Amino acid sequence: MTTCPPISGREQDVAALMLKPRQAWSNSAIKFEQLRSGFACALHMHQPTVPAGAGNTLISHLQYMLDHPNEGDNHNAEPFAHCYRRLAELLPELINEGCAPRIMLDYSGNLLWGIEQMGRRDIGDALHYLACDPLMQEHVEWLGTFWSHAVAPSTPIPDLKLQISAWQQQFEACFGRAALERVKGFSPPEMALPNHPDTLFEFVKALKDAGYQWLLVQEHSVERIDGSPLQRDQCFVPNRLVARNSKGEETCITALIKTQGSDTKLVGQMQPYYEALGCDRQQLGEVDVPSLVSQIADGENGGVMMNEFPEAFRQANRQIRDNPNGTVAINGSEYIEALERSGVNPSHSPTIEAVQHHRLWREAGDNATADGIQSAINRLSDADAGFNMEGASWTNNLSWVEGYANVLGPMNQLSAQFHALFDQTVDRDSSITCTQAYQESLLHVLLLETSCFRYWGQGAWTDYAHEIHRRGNERLSQEDCSKLCS
Repeated sequence: MTTCPPISGREQDVAALMLKPRQAWSNSAIKFEQLRSGFACALHMHQPTVPAGAGNTLISHLQYMLDHPNEGDNHNAEPFAHCYRRLAELLPELINEGCAPRIMLDYSGNLLWGIEQMGRRDIGDALHYLACDPLMQEHVEWLGTFWSHAVAPSTPIPDLKLQISAWQQQFEACFGRAALERVKGFSPPEMALPNHPDTLFEFVKALKDAGYQWLLVQEHSVERIDGSPLQRDQCFVPNRLVARNSKGEETCITALIKTQGSDTKLVGQMQPYYEALGCDRQQLGEVDVPSLVSQIADGENGGVMMNEFPEAFRQANRQIRDNPNGTVAINGSEYIEALERSGVNPSHSPTIEAVQHHRLWREAGDNATADGIQSAINRLSDADAGFNMEGASWTNNLSWVEGYANVLGPMNQLSAQFHALFDQTVDRDSSITCTQAYQESLLHVLLLETSCFRYWGQGAWTDYAHEIHRRGNERLSQEDCSKLCS
């Protein structure tokens, strides 16, 4: 029997907490009016859950790496583990030297659960310190994400809110309500932003319903309202991402723009700091504000992040201390809250939309129905092989859809079966989400949506997906599920 992570059962309590008006950085020591520019660096950490333990039990891939050190790059398991906890060493060191470091952290729910499964108190205690210690809260911002590192554009729409809520409940279970209350920004796995109008609308709506106030987006995944690429200076201020669905409904959310490409060297060698040195203040509405360079990278993958980042991080922060020149490290929510205190509101921000939306709406017409939107998509796709509604992520060279029917088909089937079985019952009695039958079923739905089962190509990883799908179907077919929903 699967021992479930804390991914459901507290949906209403968590939503009520996250929807309250919240100021997490009102005591920021940064003198905003004296800044020319800032830089916001985020580290993304993830290990998938795989059916590869003793008896094919669900374990963290980090555990698998430790158990099989001679396979591939698995000898890096302990260096990875150190990367997951090392900010708890780096930050106090720099603070004690008189520096004012900042970092944003994005840890998948899989990884947080895996750390607990493995009994790695060294990592867990370090993360608790980073999330809960009052001094660390002046320097660290945690970003929300999907629980199992799902790719938003190809995740079944009803599961977007389940992924969001599952991560919030996992985070609260690890670090408490006060830590969760400080989480205001969202980091989409793989920087994948949906560009199908209905999926994007539901994604943004789910984020706002869950209390998120901004998200990080890849520069080339969005465009200006006239379809042109973002102007350079525009990437260094908050933008207003508008989502309109096929019913004509609109919603919007603040977006910080992740510039450049996917190379971890950008953060590993602190490129955002050096780029920010060349930026200056600019106008948002009638308000003069500092520019912000935002960037995210894997926090553990590759030699640069494992070996070069710590010293580059130290060097950049010491340079800021020793040669103050109006450029500092500043976290995303810290920046946005400071803008608000300066009189900036969302209407002052440039308006953007998902990439390809200008072409789509021009083709479909402003009053298009769902069928009309699909017809427009078909026409544009037929005329231009480069047009698609798969969304955009950190790379243009990787499709999360093409060639993966053997994963996407089972994924969509399991999700549909889960919702057909549980949704009406949950609507009548929300306490169902506390039951073992619901939680174990949900776990398999979420796990099957993990991006790794497509990122690494056909073979062992797609086999993992097939096994999770088999177990999920088996779980949904058990008698306790039927009785629960009868």
